Amino acid sequence: MKQETWSILNDPDLLQKRNEWFDKLKLLYEGKLENQILYLNGIYGYSSTNPYEEPEKWLDEALDDLAQYAEKLTDKNIFRPLCIEFGPYGVHFIDKIFGARIYFDQTSRQWYSEYIESPIGELQYPDLARNETWNLAKRIAIAFIERKVTVPLFGLPTIASVLNIAVNLYGQRFLEELCLAPDKAKHDMDIINKLLVDIHRWYLQHMPLYQLQPVISGHRTQPPGFGQLCGCTTQLISPDMYRELIAPFDSELLSVYPHGGMIHLCGRHTQHIPIWKEMKPLRAVQLNDRAAEDLEAYFNGLREDQIIYLNPTDTMTADRAIKITGGKRLVLVTEIR
Repeated sequence: MKQETWSILNDPDLLQKRNEWFDKLKLLYEGKLENQILYLNGIYGYSSTNPYEEPEKWLDEALDDLAQYAEKLTDKNIFRPLCIEFGPYGVHFIDKIFGARIYFDQTSRQWYSEYIESPIGELQYPDLARNETWNLAKRIAIAFIERKVTVPLFGLPTIASVLNIAVNLYGQRFLEELCLAPDKAKHDMDIINKLLVDIHRWYLQHMPLYQLQPVISGHRTQPPGFGQLCGCTTQLISPDMYRELIAPFDSELLSVYPHGGMIHLCGRHTQHIPIWKEMKPLRAVQLNDRAAEDLEAYFNGLREDQIIYLNPTDTMTADRAIKITGGKRLVLVTEIR
């Protein structure tokens, strides 16, 4: 990292600008932000270095790149947080820790996993001290801490959620086992959620809270002290099954954070709105793709203290979202048009 980069990314004026945006987000979460619609569109540092082979070099180059855009944080109309986010193995980070085979497809430019073949009910907690995937993620985090830059946010890997990971590991047969042998499914979910909670706690213990953000940190930015889980696979199960078997794990994970947190949704999940309304540590939902089309159901069905982050679509536009919500409890993840 260049000395000039260090100076820029510790600039007290930039730090104040970032904290002013955090203050606005806090007011939104407290129901006290009036006459202002929040727009969010963060910036990520880039490096062409392979982070899997040279993570510290990747980080230094990404910080140098990020410093070039630092002035965008002073935008008065859109919150543009400066973010460092590696994201090892994409949404299959936890799968890799559990030993699943992960591979990168050059055509789609995405990570994929193969289902593990072991019986459900026999999953073992991984040896984190010897786990290459986890140690790689820690190297990036520790290197970031050692650089002592105060302005950028640090985005977590995709730690996901208990159901997402179980389906990643086993596929359809895990959903079948939820119905046919719930005790076996619960055994593995206990193991999975313990790992997720332990990883979140490691970051909470080591990373400054005011810089720690969930995955996709520049577009799901919350006030300091909020976490996140991914609810993609909840669209596959009934409300009763979610309430009985999955919701307690999700609530436990969000409760690791001082102020609870957010659930990411990208499909049709409205059957669970009454359960999420009751989930005390759930303070926000993040809607994109198909989930965005159900904005009105979430706005009317959730609590007054639950915030909605919306990635607009061709049909659920920013203007339509503002009309539905009146701009209340809403963060629009887009440019102002």
